Formats: sequence, structure tokens, C-alpha cells
Amino acid sequence: MSDAQNTLIFTLDGGDVKISLRPDLAPNHVARIKELVGEGFYDGLTFHRVIDGFVAQGGCPDGNGMGGTGQKIKAEFNSGKHVRGACSMARAQDPNSGDCQFYICLDDVSYLDGQYTVWGEVTDGMEHVDALPKGEPPRAPGKIIKAVIAA
Repeated sequence: MSDAQNTLIFTLDGGDVKISLRPDLAPNHVARIKELVGEGFYDGLTFHRVIDGFVAQGGCPDGNGMGGTGQKIKAEFNSGKHVRGACSMARAQDPNSGDCQFYICLDDVSYLDGQYTVWGEVTDGMEHVDALPKGEPPRAPGKIIKAVIAA
């Protein structure tokens, strides 16, 4: 596949965030994210949990970290590292409970390695992720205006 077919672009209030999808690490997660993006699922959703030095979490249709699509994705633990800019799937206690929520690492959080599925990495626009309003939840959460696959 071309790079464009594996480039996710989130348009945030501050600008575009380009994410290189990693089907080599998590093919089922990447396929599901592409499917959700194609449906417009992420358009308008907020980052409901943004913690300095940790992660920016979004993708919850309810805006509170409790919602999902009801379609669980089996964990694809891999060699991806939870470093600044890594994109990984959020989940509940059950390792196979990933759905639509994800997070972008704001710093090195390597203690999450091997426990969550890394599916991509920010290649451009990390400053827009850094600028998201902080909080759990933020008073006025930042949102994904539009999500597209570059191809």
C-alpha cells in the first residue's frame, strides 16, 4: 500500500496532525480505524482526557471515555514503543476490549509497552496535540474536526 493509504490526518482546531498507520504492527486495528474514518465516525469527537506528560485520549462517541461502537478488537500487542507521538488503542481491563478509543502519547510512557496495541505514530503536527486543552475531562475539550485517510 502507498504511504497515502496508511496516512491518517486528524484536523484539530490548531491544524492537521498526520499519523503514519502501522499495519505491520497491528493490521486489524489499522483496518478498523480506517473503517471508522471512512464512516466519518471520528468527525466532531473530542479529546476527553489530556494529561500533560502522559496521553491525549479521544475517540469516545459519548465524550466521557465510557462509549464505544460495540465492536471489540482483539489485542495485537507488538514491538511498538509508547514514546512521544505513538498512537495506541485504549481499552478496559480486558486486553481484548479495544474498540474506537485511542490515545496519543505526549511523552515517553514505556511502562505501557506490551500492554496496549500501538497502531501508528504522529509524523507531523504534534504541536497541535500538545496544544489540546488539558484535563480529565478538559473544561472545553479539543476536538477532531475531520478525520481522513490521505489517499
